[in-house]
Amino acid sequence: MQSRLDKSPVATWWWTIDRWFLAAFLSLMGLGIILSFAASPAVAERIGLDSFHFATRQVIFTIPALLVMLAVSFLEARQIRRMSLVMLCIMLVLMVAVLYIGVEVKGARRWVSLAGLSIQPSEFLKPAFVIICAWLFAEHKRQPDIPGNLFAMLLLALVISLLVAQPDLGQTMLVTGTWGVMFFMAGLPWLWIVALGIVGASGLFAAYSVFPHVALRIDKFLTGEGDTFQVDMGREALINGSWFGVGPGEGTVKRIVPDAHTDFVFSVAGEEFGLIMCFFIMSIFAFIVLRGLSIALKEHDDFTRYAVGGLVTVFGLQSAINMCVNLQLMPAKGMTLPFISYGGSSQIAIAVSMGMVLALTRKRPEKRKQMGFVLAQRAMPAE
Repeated sequence: MQSRLDKSPVATWWWTIDRWFLAAFLSLMGLGIILSFAASPAVAERIGLDSFHFATRQVIFTIPALLVMLAVSFLEARQIRRMSLVMLCIMLVLMVAVLYIGVEVKGARRWVSLAGLSIQPSEFLKPAFVIICAWLFAEHKRQPDIPGNLFAMLLLALVISLLVAQPDLGQTMLVTGTWGVMFFMAGLPWLWIVALGIVGASGLFAAYSVFPHVALRIDKFLTGEGDTFQVDMGREALINGSWFGVGPGEGTVKRIVPDAHTDFVFSVAGEEFGLIMCFFIMSIFAFIVLRGLSIALKEHDDFTRYAVGGLVTVFGLQSAINMCVNLQLMPAKGMTLPFISYGGSSQIAIAVSMGMVLALTRKRPEKRKQMGFVLAQRAMPAE
């Protein structure tokens, strides 16, 4: 245990970090490892790999993810902005490169291989995009002469164009929705809300008209016709699990569904551990989002408010999309459950995002002193 009199960086970090956030993130990482051992062996055996191939790799991915999250949480707001700017530039270059040298999977190019490692640039693009947009919105509010809102719109258009070119419409919706929430927090006029709503609806209609696989998924969701095998099995697994589950290792969905350890790990959790486990997982995600938004609303610094709000929004939307697909409340969409689904790029990228949340929500002594001085000044009687 660190003493409050200890002024070392680690001790200062320990006494200023939001421990509720830290506990929630560590809980999700632990659940990810547990559920990987439950969901992945059957998938590995089906494709001829060692039974614990994916489970072992999940542990291997979690260790650097934890280290990255903790390392980022030590940074100051200015350092986070600088890191995000560098990361944004690199990922934009990789997003362009992936269109030409990326690995094609199911008709989409979203992965690029670097030094033997497969990286999904869009995963790392999201936190950097949120931070830079938060900075642009804050600068515009601080000094209206700076066209921060315009630059944020241009950046959104660039990112959307690259995502649609892959194509990755799920990430496009995620990024656009998060940007809209941040713009709303920045005080956009109602006219902009209506205009952006019309643009969003037009984009969905265009996606339905242009991309056959999008139209097929929406039609299958609305009519129930066609190949709905995976989402049907995911829902059936949750029903079979009832409240307390069929027991660890006794589930059947993981033996049938190809993506049981990634997109449908939530269904595996429901079948083997019951709806109690599902509600527990959902409550952790809800706690993170609600606590993040609550802290953002109380924050006096515009950049911190927009950044924290944006980071927990993209985190919450991604988890909600994954769980809604498992519950057959949305058309099928390949999107991981943060910290829980198997995956290297997503684990590290989410760790970067949540490390930023931990860094930006730390208690700053200089901020407390400044606020105390302001309150004291206000309390002084007028002469």
